[in-house]
Amino acid sequence: MEMPERDMRLSTRRTQVRGNTMARSLWILAVLALATAHSAAAQSTDKFETKPSIVGTWRLLAVYSWADKDKKDLNKQAYGPHPKGFITYTADGRMSVIETYDNRKPLSVNDLVRSPAAERAQAYSSVITYAGTYTLKGDTVIHHQEVLQSPGRNPLANEQVRTVTFQGPDRVSLRTPPVSRNGVQEFHEMFWERVK
Repeated sequence: MEMPERDMRLSTRRTQVRGNTMARSLWILAVLALATAHSAAAQSTDKFETKPSIVGTWRLLAVYSWADKDKKDLNKQAYGPHPKGFITYTADGRMSVIETYDNRKPLSVNDLVRSPAAERAQAYSSVITYAGTYTLKGDTVIHHQEVLQSPGRNPLANEQVRTVTFQGPDRVSLRTPPVSRNGVQEFHEMFWERVK
């Protein structure tokens, strides 16, 4: 039995409409899938773009100091032209540091107790060393000293606050709040390079 011409036209028209609707739906789904994939890729890229890590061992490059906030009296050789030192931060929250001034004189006697008092005083005053734990919050690191060269007069003096500024993944500076040095309140900024 043949389909009447009018019914055939309606059937053909319905098939065309369904085809067009199906094509539009597939096109919309494809655009949505691409948009979702692009958004997910952008989000996953953002997850992996992180600040450099402070964890590792760093070599001291320079120490700057200044007394006024506008740095008019900036001294780029606060510990001499070639200070030495290392600071290490571990992933489990431990840290240790040693900083020495340039041109430290050796003791005249290879005995820390028997060497002259003036030499020992000079050696003591040209090194900074301590170890303990650390807390990193944003751009601030707090060193919680557990063992140190010169014990503080109160427990709060055993916390050293530093402002952290990365200059790429392998360079960092640590700036102090005002500290007393030679009877003057100074700011210090230590510049470090990652040891590879």
